[in-house]
Amino acid sequence: MTKQINARRLALGAAGLALALAAWAVWPGKTTVSAATEVVIPLLGPEAQQGAALYTANCAACHGENGLGVEGAGPPFLHKIYEPSHHGDGAFYVAALQGVRAHHWPYGDMPPVEGITEADVAAILLYVRALQQANGIF
Repeated sequence: MTKQINARRLALGAAGLALALAAWAVWPGKTTVSAATEVVIPLLGPEAQQGAALYTANCAACHGENGLGVEGAGPPFLHKIYEPSHHGDGAFYVAALQGVRAHHWPYGDMPPVEGITEADVAAILLYVRALQQANGIF
């Protein structure tokens, strides 16, 4: 009886895993934006320009130049998942300052960004939101 229950659990677990993998394979939000994608770069005020420099220094290695993401490293910010109605400003502060567990993407957990301040995140957020708005993610 125990062998039957274990075999059934194994079969159900395998079926569940197969279903999850199939769903992930067809989910349109799983990949980064193509590197060939043209990004509209908006005119930036002084604070957003500072945010662009901070983004390049602290975020671009994983989230890509101009928020396009880096395959295998980090998701794109120019994606509907990161629009303010889904990931509000507070989510950026928490992610940068405290780190977050993986929840939308297969990149793994994001550790806190070493040495970054709330003021830095505010400037980076101005830049990211300006990019998003200029590219229809707002």
